[in-house]
Amino acid sequence: MEKDDNSDKVYLSVKEKCTSEQPEEMVTNLKASIRDLSVKVNEQNQRKCHVKDKLQQLRERISKEGVDVSVQELIPLLRSFKEVEKEESQVRSNCNAKRSALEDAVHGLEERVAKGLDGEIQEEDLDGLLFESLDNLTSAKKELAAALREIVSLKRQIDDVPCQSELLQYERRFSELNVCIQEKLQQTRKLYATYNALLEIKDLMLKETSLLNSIGSQFQDVIGTPAGRVKLIDSMEGVMKGIQQKIGKVQVGLQEEQRLRDASKEKYIAAAAEQRKCYTVLRAFQEECTKNERLRSQISAVNTTDSKEGIEGDMK
Repeated sequence: MEKDDNSDKVYLSVKEKCTSEQPEEMVTNLKASIRDLSVKVNEQNQRKCHVKDKLQQLRERISKEGVDVSVQELIPLLRSFKEVEKEESQVRSNCNAKRSALEDAVHGLEERVAKGLDGEIQEEDLDGLLFESLDNLTSAKKELAAALREIVSLKRQIDDVPCQSELLQYERRFSELNVCIQEKLQQTRKLYATYNALLEIKDLMLKETSLLNSIGSQFQDVIGTPAGRVKLIDSMEGVMKGIQQKIGKVQVGLQEEQRLRDASKEKYIAAAAEQRKCYTVLRAFQEECTKNERLRSQISAVNTTDSKEGIEGDMK
């Protein structure tokens, strides 16, 4: 709104001058207005070149960091930016054509003034030319502002994409967290195994204590008679058989645990070999990544040189 008010003020001031001054002065004022418009268009072209330089710096930053996935995501964004550049070049060509038309109109006015036809110059023609020039300037400013907003949006989207160093940091933190979780899991399993073993020992000791108490309480009663002694011997044999069975079960469990231990040891050996192989492959991959980044930097340097040459050609 402020730009439109300024344009109206410029138009009114020029209109007042056109109505109060001679045709020669009118042509001079119109030339000055055209020169001002040309200066403003040149300023906009300089701002456009500055924006292009910033975009090229962003491209160099992307190529140096080597973010392949991020570059794939940025391809449509760059295409949209190229389309904006094409539209801006079209608007620029239209502005140049309109400026040429205004210059031709000024030359025509000069010829009419030189031939003595200044009295026939109509105020409506000057008003139309001035309005058209101000409209062209306003539209050019609006298109430049839209292009700048698009570039800022692209820059924000580029900054939102994590770089390779951030991804490596995330991977390192997740690896450390996984190691901590595995250590806690192993400690928990050991504690549960210890608790179960102690609980089983407690049960065995309680059974042994109750057996010894029963034997001690009944020993004096049964030892005095032959039938009691036979019964005591039979009960002791039954206890021995129960103990032997318990020992057999414990040995079977021990053999099962030894078998699981051997299987785990074999898995560990295979995993260690696989880890060494992965380290070798990872080292080779890092070397290839380093070579790839070197090639990318060289290609980006060549592209930067070509783009600068193209921008200088456009400026000329």
